[in-house]
Amino acid sequence: MKKITFFFYLKIGLLLYALVGSVLFILQDHLLFHPKAVEANSSYGFTQPYQESMIPLDANTKFHVVHFTVPDSIRKGVVLYFHGNQKNIGRYAPYAELFTRNKYEVWMIDYPKFGKSTGDLTEENLYEGALQLYMLAKIRFKPDQIIVYGKSIGTGIAAQLASTRDCKALLLETPYYSMQSLLGKYLFMYPLQQLLHFKFPTSEYLPKVIAPIRIFHGTDDGVIPYSNAKKLAPLLKKGDAFITIPEGIHNNLTESKIMQQELNKLMQ
Repeated sequence: MKKITFFFYLKIGLLLYALVGSVLFILQDHLLFHPKAVEANSSYGFTQPYQESMIPLDANTKFHVVHFTVPDSIRKGVVLYFHGNQKNIGRYAPYAELFTRNKYEVWMIDYPKFGKSTGDLTEENLYEGALQLYMLAKIRFKPDQIIVYGKSIGTGIAAQLASTRDCKALLLETPYYSMQSLLGKYLFMYPLQQLLHFKFPTSEYLPKVIAPIRIFHGTDDGVIPYSNAKKLAPLLKKGDAFITIPEGIHNNLTESKIMQQELNKLMQ
């Protein structure tokens, strides 16, 4: 009787394991990304001066870019901004002022299915879109005028770009060691390396980055734990910095004087 009961619960456990794994595999993109599309002919109406452009990747995939501008006579360079996993550029536009006030243009790119961007949301497409944005920037700016900036999920994209292209600096706000390490804390029982569609192995990219790196992370981040980001610190080279924001959470680091002073210094 006990043997029958054991096998019954074993079957139930295996069934639940398979069910959760299947849901994770099928729905992971929806769990990881939360885009909000807008009409292609709509206007964001940002208060800062801006222009818009489209970067076509293929027949279906087009990346929408908002260029927050500064007058040509005072422009120092450009920040290529890779945002987080929520909504679209409209959510992140207020952060542009951190850089435009320092005389840097800010080019924000929306991922496929975000805002006015279209096409397939894949890790490969995200990397290729980032590369095309960089190549567009190089038409007008020298590499030592280009800052690559990533926020949250965008840090993996920014790190990959900076590992393959020259730039003035790589700045990462609330990064992760890798998507596998971030989710492995909760889903350690699954073969995530094979299961995940998006791996974003930031830890593999940082050692290949020649430009100066600055990492900003808050000790009270409830989305990407400080402990996960801190694992990146040993990968930094001489001259790089892992900057801790005491009591900082996931979306308030730019309000910190520590971070603002560091950004101002980098953009001198």
